[in-house]
Amino acid sequence: MRYIAETIGQRLKLPAKSSAAEEAEAYFGWLALFANLDLPASSEQTRRRLGWRPTGPTMLADLAQLPLANN
Repeated sequence: MRYIAETIGQRLKLPAKSSAAEEAEAYFGWLALFANLDLPASSEQTRRRLGWRPTGPTMLADLAQLPLANN
């Protein structure tokens, strides 16, 4: 989550900062419940079952290259 927030912040030229759980709850409301969950994900099953082999950039590289809405 940290790396995603930092990448988006850099792209938008906005600071990213770490927040205590209480701060996040006050700022994000009910969405903070999801941000605090540890939900590791893997593409292993998709790769194995469907033979999928990703060829594009990583998520962070893709986020760093997204065009801004006003460009």
